[in-house]
Amino acid sequence: MRLKVEFTTEPFELDGFPEHARTARRVVDEAGLSVDVGPFGTTAEGEAAQTLSAIDRLVRETLAHGATRISLQVSVLDEGKGAG
Repeated sequence: MRLKVEFTTEPFELDGFPEHARTARRVVDEAGLSVDVGPFGTTAEGEAAQTLSAIDRLVRETLAHGATRISLQVSVLDEGKGAG
């Protein structure tokens, strides 16, 4: 099973890239997930085990690096239709 996770970490900083956001990106990159960074959040996808492991790390490490709120949405991808 493939999963897609969409996430946003807060607080937002208009003058720079906060440490918790850098941490989130590092975690999904290190997990080997396919990543798409958008203006309002980041999407990553991969096999269920690697995605769930990355979500656990993402929550723990972004909180440790200053996140005060993490919004997550996890979707099961229809493998017959490809990613999307």
